[in-house]
Amino acid sequence: MIRKLLAAAAAAVALHGGALAQDTIKLGVVNIDTGPFAVSGAFVNDGAAFAVERLNAQGGALGRKYELIIQNHAGSPASAIAAASRLVEQQGVSFFTGLNPSGTSLAIASKMSAMNALFIDATAASDDLTGKNCGPNYFRVGITDGMQVNSFRELAKQSGIKSWDLMMADIAVGHDTAKRFTAAMQESGGGKINKTLFAPITASDLGSYIAQLLDKPAEGLLMYYPSSGGIALIKQQQPFKLFEKYKTVVSASMVNEILIGAHGDASVGLWSAQSYFWAMPGERNAAFVKAFEERYKRKPTYIDADAYMSFELVHQAILKAKSTDVSAVRNALAGLKATTIVGDVEMRAADHQLLRPLVVVQAVKAGDGKGEIAMKSITPTDKIAPPVSPECKTL
Repeated sequence: MIRKLLAAAAAAVALHGGALAQDTIKLGVVNIDTGPFAVSGAFVNDGAAFAVERLNAQGGALGRKYELIIQNHAGSPASAIAAASRLVEQQGVSFFTGLNPSGTSLAIASKMSAMNALFIDATAASDDLTGKNCGPNYFRVGITDGMQVNSFRELAKQSGIKSWDLMMADIAVGHDTAKRFTAAMQESGGGKINKTLFAPITASDLGSYIAQLLDKPAEGLLMYYPSSGGIALIKQQQPFKLFEKYKTVVSASMVNEILIGAHGDASVGLWSAQSYFWAMPGERNAAFVKAFEERYKRKPTYIDADAYMSFELVHQAILKAKSTDVSAVRNALAGLKATTIVGDVEMRAADHQLLRPLVVVQAVKAGDGKGEIAMKSITPTDKIAPPVSPECKTL
């Protein structure tokens, strides 16, 4: 009888061990499904899901497959924290990315050490996230507003513009971009700032702001009014031909392959800078674009690509650490160098900001009443990489 009990216990242990060996590595997405940012949510989900599919097709990691868990929220900082907490505490996720403006990312990042999980941010741009608000469990794959401003400074030099108006969303990254662009123009002698306007991101009628811009416009216009708010601004300015009043119009997070279909030809001529474009060179990217297009019947956007890269880099860190322990993966991810779909990148250990190139694009005519995004140049990492903030303490 004792032998039978021992044998049964041994069999149970063996079965349990086999089950544990098959446990998945859970990867999460914190996503916004309502409000002005929801238009981009599906792209984060697709990029993350595609990464999991491809990583599993390669065998996963450490003998285990990956599992994707998506947690939606309404877009407020409080709802973002609650969604991240549900992923970690209820779903057992240790590594997650997501769609987040800087305000919600700042809220989530402040809780990461207590959660004992890693947040690999694909979308938030505020420099504070890898500056004064940086932390050991926060990493950023996407580009910062400082990186965009560095690119805009180069565009300003090329254009010869001597005066600028700024039209910004009244959100953290809008204020950050305005401050940094103003400072960059002052330091480089690239032009004075005439007007700086801040509008609520949820404003439905932007007529009063358009009227202010039409009153003695500067030579150049820089805008940061993202997602569906940016669509509204572009459409509402068209009857007044606001953009035609300026020699150069530069935008951040407004003119891209996600939003261009809603613009018609109203944004033709506008410049922008983004983290990725499907036409970037390299065999690795070409293979990614081909496989993605076969899977989703469309080209990958920069949001798809950054969500994909978030999990690709987590995977590399897990392999390097030979563990899924949060502390081990964090140490492996800090300073990680990898070849990716955008080329060679480095997750800078000092502030957990991914060092990567940036793509300059422009909206161009694509037939009657239509526009499309064209890649104009790639700005190398050393031209746009921000310095490490002395306020950042990642350890």
